[in-house]
Amino acid sequence: MKQTILVVEDDQMIRGLIRMHLEKHDYDVVEASDGEEAQHAYIQYGPCLIILDLMLPNMSGEAFCEWVQSRQQNETSIIMLSAKSRVDDKIAGLKMGADDYLTKPFEPDELIAHVEAVLRRTGQHCQKIVHNGLCIKPRKGEVLLYNQAIQLTKHEFNLLYFLMQHPDIVHNREQLIDQLYPHAEDTVLDRTIDAHIKKLREKIETNPSTPERILTVRGMGYKFASG
Repeated sequence: MKQTILVVEDDQMIRGLIRMHLEKHDYDVVEASDGEEAQHAYIQYGPCLIILDLMLPNMSGEAFCEWVQSRQQNETSIIMLSAKSRVDDKIAGLKMGADDYLTKPFEPDELIAHVEAVLRRTGQHCQKIVHNGLCIKPRKGEVLLYNQAIQLTKHEFNLLYFLMQHPDIVHNREQLIDQLYPHAEDTVLDRTIDAHIKKLREKIETNPSTPERILTVRGMGYKFASG
């Protein structure tokens, strides 16, 4: 599973170069050009790491960093980018909550080294899957929808986790029964899965009658739509 990195940088050329090098190293990349756009991207994509330029329009990098740190159960690491190279500037950034600080200009390989080092230290806390504002955290047994906690039963959680692990792949009811009830001695009926799906949709869909996340593929089964 790829880790998602949010690149918050006002300069489009620098942002594009960072994206290109991150994608070469198999990261999913989301871009934002200012702090307000970054807030929306953070809530929607739940990145494991943010590469944050401090000089931003509309909302400063410092203010966005403080906003991220204030989020309940925040599990996102931050690498700050700045042209300020004085030691006290770096110390101020780290005290603000950044995990690393990189001064401009920098070489792409240097940035990748910093990204890999931070994720080695903090990546174990980011075992989550996020699709369009829906975030599941298997280590903590939590589900968030646009940063609001959703209460699921054990079977609902396991079903959602399995579907989100395999987005856009259709699973028939028998496969889903095997996932939820691997040691069942009695026959589990197909409509048991249908009931779990119905309850899940009521909790995670804007309109359960016309779902956009968990889709029915007629005659085949169900799939989680990533788009």
